[in-house]
Amino acid sequence: MIVAVRGALVGKTLDSALISVGGVTLRVFAPLGALSALTLGDEVTLHTCFLVREDALTLYGFTTTDDRDLFEQMLAVTGVGPRVALALLSSMSGAAFREAVLREDVTRLTLAPGVGRKLASRIVLELKPRFEKGPVPEFAASSGGAAPSASRADVVAALTSLGYSPVEAAAAARALPDNAAGSLEDLILQALRSLAKE
Repeated sequence: MIVAVRGALVGKTLDSALISVGGVTLRVFAPLGALSALTLGDEVTLHTCFLVREDALTLYGFTTTDDRDLFEQMLAVTGVGPRVALALLSSMSGAAFREAVLREDVTRLTLAPGVGRKLASRIVLELKPRFEKGPVPEFAASSGGAAPSASRADVVAALTSLGYSPVEAAAAARALPDNAAGSLEDLILQALRSLAKE
């Protein structure tokens, strides 16, 4: 079992980090928030989940052990595979995901690509009892649990770090609604949707 990877970040794709470890370059799939925080050339550490399938051996990486553990819990839900679990953690933080499940906020979960109402309801059904047994998260009072708002400059920086050109990134940031607010992950997801439509 490979539980962590540490090495030089030699490249990034839209959904993965390329990390050089002992002369071998590993492709580690990761959520958007984790990828946007990584800088090319830096030594990075990702906590990993190593999945063995009949046709592939795949590494998934996270900046915290909590996110990795949450990813593994998601995979235990019927109908949730690695791609959907990553989409969920790319569209919201781990804390926001737990909050959505505990509050049975199916609509919030369906904002992630590939998650319909039926699957979101199943996620709530299967994970809420597990989350209720753990420590009670502190939700933001009266603000609806909103994360600190990110700026358009943050979105541009994140998109360029994911491989988009400065022109494409700036255009996607400009395409965001004037009242766009929320976490960096939320805004990146909205920007990626606008890029996908082009």
